Amino acid sequence: MADQVLKCSVITPEGRVFEGPVESVIIPAHDGQLGILRNHAPLVCKLGAGRLRAKTAQVEERWFVDGGFCQVFENEVTILTRRAIRPEQIDRAAAEAQLAEALQMVAKDEVSARRKAEAEASARAQLRMVS
Repeated sequence: MADQVLKCSVITPEGRVFEGPVESVIIPAHDGQLGILRNHAPLVCKLGAGRLRAKTAQVEERWFVDGGFCQVFENEVTILTRRAIRPEQIDRAAAEAQLAEALQMVAKDEVSARRKAEAEASARAQLRMVS
């Protein structure tokens, strides 16, 4: 098993964004960054909003991802997310407007408080990627 390649797939509802061999993957888990190398223990975790990085032999691929799940099993990393956007595709003005809207949201109960926090985190993560 030590000579196996780490494979990564990034999938959105629109289709497969990336698939290929990688040296490492760094995901924005819901509770912080998580690095994945070859022969990582099996794992399923919830994603937060933030920067997803997949280092190939040639380059480091990067996307903004907005929630979802990650599964690691037998040297395969599968990322299912609502959105995977390249940093150069992020519209700064739209992200700023999204943050302003999120800051105006009223948190009346646990559900609306969670939605407000998720909207703020998503907008802030997008703005960090274009800074």
